[in-house]
Amino acid sequence: MSPTAVFPASTVLGYPRIGPRRELKRALESYWAGRSTQAELDRVGAELRERTWRRLAELGLDGLPSNTFSLYDHVLDTAVLLGAVPKRYRDAADPYFAMARGTEELAPLRMTKWFDTNYHYIVPEIGPETVFELDAAKPLGEVREARALGYETRPVVVGPLTFLLLGGALDRLDDVLGPYEELLAALAAEGVAWIQLDEPALVGDRTPEELDAVRRAYERLGAAAARPALLVAAPYGDLGAALPVLAGTPVEAVGLDLVRGGVPAVDLTGKTVVAGVVSGRDVWRTSQERALAVLAAVRASRVTVSTSCSLLHVPYTLAAEPGLDPALKERLAFAEEKAAEVVALAAADRPAAGPIPEVSVPPAAPVALEERGPYAVRAAAQLTLPPLPTTTIGSFPQTGELRAARAAVVAGTLSQADYERRVEAEIERVIRLQERLGLDVLVHGEPERNDMVQYFAEHLDGFAVTRNGWVQSYGSRCTRPPILHGDVSRPAPITVRWATYAQSLTDRPVKGMLTGPVTIVAWSFVRDDLPLRDVVFQVADAIREEVRDLEAAGVRIIQVDEPALRELLPLRRAAQSDYLEWAVAAYRRATSGASDHTQIHTHLCYSDADQILAAIDGLDADVTTIESARSGGRILGSVPGFGRGLGPGVYDIHSPRVPAVDEVEALLRRTVEALPIERVWVNPDCGLKTRTYEEVEASLTNVITATRRLRAEL
Repeated sequence: MSPTAVFPASTVLGYPRIGPRRELKRALESYWAGRSTQAELDRVGAELRERTWRRLAELGLDGLPSNTFSLYDHVLDTAVLLGAVPKRYRDAADPYFAMARGTEELAPLRMTKWFDTNYHYIVPEIGPETVFELDAAKPLGEVREARALGYETRPVVVGPLTFLLLGGALDRLDDVLGPYEELLAALAAEGVAWIQLDEPALVGDRTPEELDAVRRAYERLGAAAARPALLVAAPYGDLGAALPVLAGTPVEAVGLDLVRGGVPAVDLTGKTVVAGVVSGRDVWRTSQERALAVLAAVRASRVTVSTSCSLLHVPYTLAAEPGLDPALKERLAFAEEKAAEVVALAAADRPAAGPIPEVSVPPAAPVALEERGPYAVRAAAQLTLPPLPTTTIGSFPQTGELRAARAAVVAGTLSQADYERRVEAEIERVIRLQERLGLDVLVHGEPERNDMVQYFAEHLDGFAVTRNGWVQSYGSRCTRPPILHGDVSRPAPITVRWATYAQSLTDRPVKGMLTGPVTIVAWSFVRDDLPLRDVVFQVADAIREEVRDLEAAGVRIIQVDEPALRELLPLRRAAQSDYLEWAVAAYRRATSGASDHTQIHTHLCYSDADQILAAIDGLDADVTTIESARSGGRILGSVPGFGRGLGPGVYDIHSPRVPAVDEVEALLRRTVEALPIERVWVNPDCGLKTRTYEEVEASLTNVITATRRLRAEL
């Protein structure tokens, strides 16, 4: 018999968990460094959960989620919940963080982007030998914890289809449903009324076989003898063909993203629709008129107001941003303000169903594309380097002293001149270290930059930056996405001073370091009154000016990074070719100001880049560096036809472990088997900002040793 609980009138699908002042980040890094205990880390987590439930209740939210908190990643939590812990990690001192970060002996699990967001998740490793066994301690513990504080909550768990599709193991569906049934029974015994199963994988293109798996899974879970009512939430797009399948199963509620997806034509009478009319992906205030019209248009037995997805992707609160321009601030809503919008919409009188107000978007302007010469001509004109040239991606460790100096400038206790002298000293330290290690192409280490996007936003017109607008990227890593609210232009050169200073210190080539237009836009909260394409091209024009100024200053190698190229790829195949066409055109526009003598590099990381290798090739960069070490070299199966220089990473910088010489050499050997040696570069997976100098020096020493071995042989 199906549960009869009524779903609350207002809810959010999830909430930020890093802490308003990044309390969890500091607690994690203290624990990892051995300065605090597991008990102290758990205490910080408990305080953050209590603060979230209390604040959401104070705002008037009816339905409170639980199990959205994580010490590292909610997909990794689900793997632990289901017993999908690979055998090699089980004897580690801390198996959870061994999977997330690795140990001296163990490489971590693969990491990539969560759908089309900048959040990174740990990819579950599921094989024929995986034995699924329920460990419900975390979701049950949070239910009890909230109840002790006076709150009834709805546990949130990654759904079985999404979990298996992310792990490439849908054939294990029947095996994994057993632990899900056990979880439902355990929650029902605990008196839990509702569970939320997140299935964002269903908003992508799904085969008939996969849709049949949806039907089988939710018919079986819906038939469980003892269970809470089921909410299946599908954020980040339109459910399409999966919606009628879900509607035909015994689930009591369906969560729809009605910001990115349209009002469904399917009649959902008999179901509760948890209507995501408040965007969880941006920071703009919700149009109440449009949201109410959408709510009125949904045909269902009950309509609940919600966010389109978890609020994990936005900062905590505008209350922490006194420095924002008041006129701009009036247009914004962070997580706390969005929760308040949900409550207000739930209380508002809804109009009769009628037309939904259109969002007026100006047409995109045509864009002319300038071209550089053919690759063969450029390669002959550019710098001559040894075979298997070695380099790094750009950033070197951001020390506590650097961060303190940057904060002191903002506070007015350190002069700009003194700060710049400290930056110059750090650049010289980085140059001398690279010379001593024997790298062929150097970087200046980016000590002047707080973040690869925010730094450019601070120097471009049309952007605002926040003081405390932190958003979790992965684990303890957070960013402060800028707010792109106006027309973008570059009032003055941004990087030329630091690049030329670094080059003056050495005879070896030093790369100029820029962030590409797609990534700057993808990792910002972008104005919603223009097509995304037009905004990207505005940024591309600003970057093109910077490329020209670097070249005029004598910089011979310029790297324009686009790690977000794959991230913005639409989840539906029908829209992908159009996106890739203009995204590639924007990159080529940004780099078109360079002469054939200037070598253009780009970089991509942690984004399943093998899926868009043709587009990456289309960027026409002379050299592409790309993540490969963390994913075990999986990209190498796709690169034999790549037409220019390529550096598949040989050192996973997101783990503190130092790769052994033999390990690096093995990856290099696989690379030169896949590509002509004259096109192979040697580099880490990503920038070194998050590592310590001790880790970096040891790791790069091993990378260079392995490279020299292979050079001598080949």
